[in-house]
Amino acid sequence: MVDDHITGVLSEHQAGRLLDIPPSGIRVKGRKSTPGALFSGGRTRNQLGGTDVEDPLTILRDPDPAVARPGLRLLMVSTTGEQHGYYVLNDDLRPEPAPLPEALRHSVDLIAENCEPSLCSVLFMGGAGGSLRAGVTRNPVRLTRSVKEALTYVSCGGARAYVWPGGGITVMAERPTCRGIPSATCRRRRSWHQSSSMRLSDYVALGGHVERVRPIGEITGGLSVRSASAGEGCTRRHPATTPGDGQGG
Repeated sequence: MVDDHITGVLSEHQAGRLLDIPPSGIRVKGRKSTPGALFSGGRTRNQLGGTDVEDPLTILRDPDPAVARPGLRLLMVSTTGEQHGYYVLNDDLRPEPAPLPEALRHSVDLIAENCEPSLCSVLFMGGAGGSLRAGVTRNPVRLTRSVKEALTYVSCGGARAYVWPGGGITVMAERPTCRGIPSATCRRRRSWHQSSSMRLSDYVALGGHVERVRPIGEITGGLSVRSASAGEGCTRRHPATTPGDGQGG
């Protein structure tokens, strides 16, 4: 199994031993990690197993003549199953290309079928300081307590957020994509869904700016809006996540 990180040799690996596969004498270039696993040391490219290797035979050292034998069959395959090669050792213990048996073709196809597309998972973490909380309540610590007691629902740009335990308000949200420049100062807007995820009585209790509360109908101009209950997850993308926005704090 050829890979840009660790190349596996089944006949040396513990899995091969449990399958009663005897030592083959096949030796692979690289630094040994554990039995049957070697750090390949290859550069990452778009060739075999994500490496810069085009010919899989170039990663082989000379076989051990005390163990290897003529007629020994060798299957070399990438971790994705996209590239593979089948060889048989000749009388000089040199691998020669051979047609892939149907039984092994099933194994290669199974490897390819179980290789899923690589996705990007972006985690945003942030904390709410005193000035941000003061925009919600005259007593910032009450907002912290309200979040910890699950009376206030917190989201990051409309995405569900995990609130970390401990003091203060530290949240984490996962997004499949990221816009903007990744840096130490990269920020995304954090929103406190007061009107849709907090009871008015709870907002009054935490010392909120009650005089600024407005009916939903007044804000929407009479349009029908589904109101979310306290703690209910947000299913719509927040306007702050549209292209060109979301750089503010």
